[in-house]
Amino acid sequence: MSSDNHSNKASTNMVPEAANIGLMRPPFIYLGAITLGVLLHFTWSVRFVPPAVSVPLGCITVLIAIALFLWAVREFRIANTPVPGNRPTTAIVRTGLYRCSRNPIYLSFSLLQLGIAYWVNSLWLLITLIPAVALMSFVVIPREEQYLETLFPLDYLSYKASVRRWL
Repeated sequence: MSSDNHSNKASTNMVPEAANIGLMRPPFIYLGAITLGVLLHFTWSVRFVPPAVSVPLGCITVLIAIALFLWAVREFRIANTPVPGNRPTTAIVRTGLYRCSRNPIYLSFSLLQLGIAYWVNSLWLLITLIPAVALMSFVVIPREEQYLETLFPLDYLSYKASVRRWL
């Protein structure tokens, strides 16, 4: 169930236009981490799993990441709220994956990078995932949470109290 009732919204003059405006947006963070990991991998290749399991494990993880992403996006579309964080949010989505995680898209981005790391068997791709997740956890997600708390104070605080940030 999603909340598209704005009756509990704070005054819009106190609400930012969107949660993620600027360069520190999730797709750019993960793309940067993957790019840096690939560059380091081609400079100095370091494996971290046995070669026999790297491709199967990577493929499975990438497919799970894609499935989670598509499912999460579908829930946003059903709720008629935009997916990109640089567009105004119109609803709190509480259905599907959002019953278990407040950030399944970011979880899917993390799993995608993990899957690529397994697939190409690159310790560097695994290592560069750490700062990406840290940026998400300590900068991006708190900024989004503040935006949603301001925009939907009652609905979001209730949702935040009942569903974990990642899993």
